[in-house]
Amino acid sequence: MIFKKIFKSSYDRNFILIFFVSILFVGLIAGYKLFFFKSTYVYVKVKIGQGNWWAGTSKPPIWFIRSLKKGDTEKNLLNRPFATILHVRYYPWPATTQYDVYVSLKLRVNKNPKTGKYNFKRSTIGVGSSIDLEFPSVQFSGTVIDLNEKPPQEMYVTKTVTITKRTAYSWEYEAIQIGDTYFDGEDKTIEIVDKKASDLSPQSFFDSYGYSLSTLDPRKYITVRLKMKLMKTDDGLVLGEEQLINPGKWIYLSTKNFTFNDYFVGTIE
Repeated sequence: MIFKKIFKSSYDRNFILIFFVSILFVGLIAGYKLFFFKSTYVYVKVKIGQGNWWAGTSKPPIWFIRSLKKGDTEKNLLNRPFATILHVRYYPWPATTQYDVYVSLKLRVNKNPKTGKYNFKRSTIGVGSSIDLEFPSVQFSGTVIDLNEKPPQEMYVTKTVTITKRTAYSWEYEAIQIGDTYFDGEDKTIEIVDKKASDLSPQSFFDSYGYSLSTLDPRKYITVRLKMKLMKTDDGLVLGEEQLINPGKWIYLSTKNFTFNDYFVGTIE
């Protein structure tokens, strides 16, 4: 009986000691974050995907894009918002029904003043890092491609761009509609303003890549003028986030009613 009381008393003391040590440990962690990490907001741009920029994974389909809602907010356990969707832009991927999707967000993070690194949901984030987000309407992973403490000041310019294609079928020319546009989720970035075509010989000729073709089907040399809203960067003019627009460069784009395959950039005005 006496041993039981001694054992119970010893057990109670150990339990109380462990309890207070646990509280002290949690307090030390909270204090460390309080004094060594500063809560702040950052603005990031995320390319949706598997999360690692070097991993070749499937891109989102259109049904996923419909689930992304501007203004949607992810909240923490205290019901405080710490991730908000600001913008959603998407661009079709060649020869698929998938898209490159870019989401701009405002995040509440902890910043280490000594290293300058940002911590979001217990993980360090920076350009090139993966990030996981869970909103009421959708969950996704992606790669951070831009990060700033102030809202980014992106510069857009409107240019008239001529694109061309050799060895096009007649139906392609007929399908191109003047006035047709593409909306990227935020802006009208493409509008067809003019088109022209000249007939090619139905005998032997070369395609856009220099390969010799022999066919009896009539082909056309198509020229299309587009009004395009392009991002102006240090590298040049960019359609979307990654497609550099230069004369002579292959280009892939879509409007509401037509997909331009195997076209090349001519002039930029």
